[in-house]
This record gives sequence, C-alpha cells and structure tokens, in this order.
Amino acid sequence: MISVIIPIYNAEKTVVKALDSVKNQSWNGDFEIIAINDGSTDRSREIVENYRQRNPEMNVILVNQENGGVSKARNTGLSKSSGDFIAFLDADDEWLPEKTERQMKILLNPNLNADFVASLWNNEEVVYPYIIDPTNRVVEITLKKLLIKITGQTSTAIFKREVLENTGQFDENQRYSEDANLWMRISANNKMYLLPKKLVIAGGGKKSFGAAGLSANLKEMEKGIQKNLREMYEAKRINYTEYIFYFVFSKFKYFLRPLRAKI
Repeated sequence: MISVIIPIYNAEKTVVKALDSVKNQSWNGDFEIIAINDGSTDRSREIVENYRQRNPEMNVILVNQENGGVSKARNTGLSKSSGDFIAFLDADDEWLPEKTERQMKILLNPNLNADFVASLWNNEEVVYPYIIDPTNRVVEITLKKLLIKITGQTSTAIFKREVLENTGQFDENQRYSEDANLWMRISANNKMYLLPKKLVIAGGGKKSFGAAGLSANLKEMEKGIQKNLREMYEAKRINYTEYIFYFVFSKFKYFLRPLRAKI
C-alpha cells in the first residue's frame, strides 16, 4: 500500500483535482490518502469531507489540526501513515495517471535496489550534474549532486517506509528548502533515483522557478539552502574545502535567481 500525504491550507479551489489525480492512478495497488487540514480558513475541510463521503471506495483519512506549517502537516501525515511506501502530494498539484505505476516499477526492480524515486515536473529537464543511465533510463541522485542542483519536487517523491526509520521526518523549524533538507539526509543511507519523465503538474503548470509562492522569497530561500549546507558539513558529509566551494556556488546562484525569475 502507498500512503499519500496531502497537506492542505486554504486549497478549496485545487484539492479535488489533487484527490482525483490519486483516484485516477493506473497502478493497481492500494492507496491510503492522509489529508491534513492545516488550519484552513476556507472551505477546504468541508470539501475534503464531502469528497470522502462521495468516494467511499477510497481510503481517505482527514486530519484537522491548527495551522503549523507544511512541514508539521507532512510530519503529522507521516506519523499516521501505515503503507509500505510513502508519497507526497501538495493540494495544488496533480499526478499524471501513470505516475505511481512507473515509479513502483523502479522501486520493485531488484537490480536497482531503489529506496526513493522522484520524477520530473512541469518544465523541469535533466541537466548537469544529473545524467541519464542509458541502460536503466534512470538518474542517480546523490548528496553532492543535490548540493549543486536540487531535484525531486516534493509531489514527485515516493519512497519505502524504511527511509523514515533511518532518516526521520521534516525539520518543522525550517520553512524554506525543507524538502531539500530531508532529501539530503535521506541520501546518507538510501539509494535515490530520478525518473526522467514529467509525471506531476504543480501549481497549475507554473515554472519550476518563478516569482510566486515561497520560492519567490529569495533571501529566505537562500537562508534555507545555507542551513542545509551547514548541516551537511557538521554531519561530516562534506569536508571544509567542499563546504566553501558549495557556499560560494550557492551565493553565485542566489545573485542569478532574480534574472532567472524574469525569463
């Protein structure tokens, strides 16, 4: 069974599409959908409850809590999940029908020993430092690649439950680049891959980087990135020379981001 964690905050206009995208998956296994209403002030709670009643064949669990941020909401879902595999889906994103079927083939492939599989989304392409393996048609994700370029938008990720046991959950005190923080920690003990297929439509098809949403707060995003970098150094996953290199490289990208957002 796949546990699908959906954090919801004022998503009355999009959450049904997200839920329908799980309903329409071609994978023939079971799903457990854990929808966490994170203190919404709109009709999100009512809409999800009505959806659950209209679709009794779907295992939809609605959890209501005071607003605590997306990381806390996801952690609530993780704590209540029971599936052998776990996937994330934001309330304003949609999975394409073949998403989980394609990813489960990788996770269940004994030749790959995969623990975590992400996919492309929206306009994302496979670029340096990521390279497609011509044999298996997947891309290996490692810490040093993540430090150069983050891949694995949250709604694209699916992983084995064992990952939680050897890594833990999201840092609830981190609001920016919190998904990258978890991915970097996951990379310490798990085999991670990127499936080079666009299988998620996020935010109605917005650009991977733009001027809207949390990513638009460039200063705070950079703080999150630098926090991740310091943690990897303090955990001795990179040495001091590497830390300085990635620090400078991140600052260089930081100054380029306003230009990229306009393109």
